[in-house]
Amino acid sequence: MNQQAEPGPMRSVITGTGSALPARRVSNAELAETVDTTDEWIVERTGIRFRHIAGPDETTATLAADACKAALAAAGRAAQDVDLIVLATATPDQTFPASATKVQAMLGIDDCVAFDVAAVCSGFLYALQVADSMIRAGVHKCALVIGAETFSRILDWEDRTTCVLFGDGAGAIVLEAEQGGTRGILGTKLHADGRHNDLLYVDGGPSTTGTVGKLRMKGREVFRHAVVNLASVMTETLTAAGLDAGDVDWVVPHQANARILDATARKLGLPPGKVVVTVDQHANTSAASVPLALDTAVRDGRIQPGHLLVLEAMGGGFTWGAAVVRF
Repeated sequence: MNQQAEPGPMRSVITGTGSALPARRVSNAELAETVDTTDEWIVERTGIRFRHIAGPDETTATLAADACKAALAAAGRAAQDVDLIVLATATPDQTFPASATKVQAMLGIDDCVAFDVAAVCSGFLYALQVADSMIRAGVHKCALVIGAETFSRILDWEDRTTCVLFGDGAGAIVLEAEQGGTRGILGTKLHADGRHNDLLYVDGGPSTTGTVGKLRMKGREVFRHAVVNLASVMTETLTAAGLDAGDVDWVVPHQANARILDATARKLGLPPGKVVVTVDQHANTSAASVPLALDTAVRDGRIQPGHLLVLEAMGGGFTWGAAVVRF
C-alpha cells in the first residue's frame, strides 16, 4: 500500500508588501531653516538627507491603511480575506482604542482580530512573531502586519540632536499560511532589557504625567548597544535556522543611522552591498522602518522570490530582534 508523504510544516509566507509616506518631504536644508543644524552635520553623523513629516490630516492609522492597501494589491488579496491585523506603533492615534481597529474600519473589514503592539523600533519584529505564531498555530490564515509611526508628533524640535533623526511613515506586509514549501518565516528571536529605559524614552504618558511627552535619547550609548545587540541577534537567529551569514542575500535592517548599519554589517562580515539602506530618504521611522525598507527593495527589484532575508531592529526598552525569511 502506498503511503502518502507527510505534508511539510505550516509556515507564514510574505505574499505582498506595501508602504505609505506623508506628502511633505523635508530636506536637511529646509530643516536647517528652523533648527540649529546643517546638512553636512546631519549627513556626516547619520547619513540622513530627507524625512517625511505628516500633515494635519495624516495620522498613524491613515498611513497604515494606505500601506495595507498597497500590500493587499501586491498580494492579489481583498481586504475581506484578512482575519488578523497586528499594528506595531509607539505613536497611536489615540490612547485607546487600538489604531489597528481604525485601520480595520478604513479597509472596510467587518470583523477580524485587530490589536496594536508597542515595542518602539523593534515593534514590527515583535508584531511579525506574534502573527507568525498565530498563523502556524492554525488560528489565522491571512494577516496584515504593519509598522506605522508619526514620530514628528513627539519630537522636541528645539533638540537638534534628536529632531533631525526621525520621520513619519508606514509599511505593511500580507502574511499568509502555506503548507510545505521552502519559503516563509524560518525563525525569529526577540529580546528586551528594561534596565536601559533612561537611554531612549518619552518623558510622558497617561499614567505618569497625563501628557504625551517628548522623545529623549542618549545617542552615543544607544549606538554602542545597537551594534552589539543587532549583530548578536542576527547570528543567533541564523544559527537557530541552521544557516550562517554567507547564506544571506539581503539584510533589511531598522533604519536608525547609516553608521550603525555599516558597523553591524562589518561585525557580521557582510558586504555593505547586501544591506538595504533607506535611512537617507526616510530617516528613522521607528516601527515602520523595516517594512518600509522591505517594500522599497521589493519594488525596485533587488529582493526576488527565493532570496534569504534577515530583518532586524533595536529600539527603546531596550527591545531588539531578528527574523530569517525566505521571500
